[in-house]
Amino acid sequence: MSNATLRKATERGHADHGWLDSHHTFSFAGYYDPDQMGFRRLRVINEDRVQPSKGFGTHPHRDMEIVSIVLEGELAHEDSLGNGSVIRPGDVQRMSAGSGILHSEFNNSSERLVHFLQIWIEPNRRGLEPGYEQKHFAPEERRDRLVLVGSEDGREGSLTIHQDVSLYVSKLSGGAELRHELAPQRHAWVQVTSGQLEVRLGAERYTLSAGDGLRVSDQRLLDFASSEGADFILFDLA
Repeated sequence: MSNATLRKATERGHADHGWLDSHHTFSFAGYYDPDQMGFRRLRVINEDRVQPSKGFGTHPHRDMEIVSIVLEGELAHEDSLGNGSVIRPGDVQRMSAGSGILHSEFNNSSERLVHFLQIWIEPNRRGLEPGYEQKHFAPEERRDRLVLVGSEDGREGSLTIHQDVSLYVSKLSGGAELRHELAPQRHAWVQVTSGQLEVRLGAERYTLSAGDGLRVSDQRLLDFASSEGADFILFDLA
């Protein structure tokens, strides 16, 4: 039998600051749960909605791999390395905070909110040189496939994440199925961003809706299916 735990969207921490509505899968800021401190090297999954013309002012980070995935709207990014970019749906951004970086994130639209995930992964060592990458993965690339968007060695055109993790995204059509095989001693976290996804672990079945997560250990095969379609992220973790 697999070792799997469903983390429902409604169980997450929640903070509503007016300009920012944020749901925390794991302990973050004012939300603390000793049983939800992350999974393996995955430390943060925050689902954020930022109101028009609002955002996070310049602030520091250290020793963390920060991945941002925009689901709706546009997020403007600036940092102390001189990077300035706009992250749109389909884009994946990786910022290595390393020995120290300052950055800001802002919703430049005066009309539309921006809806995005911010993911923190602990790096494989402290004091790395700060770095930045951003790539676009079109919907047709992700359709009924697990597309590698982040990895330790940057293989298959993915972003380089300084940790033994493989990060996949998929846009599963209604009626389609996918399979992912975990190597021995590997673990998985599945995060659904839209639709409804069925995850099959042998004879076990888990149904996930938007905002739900599933942690998986002691399992080789993960089978994914959806009757109505689903967008999801898969973390393959050491």
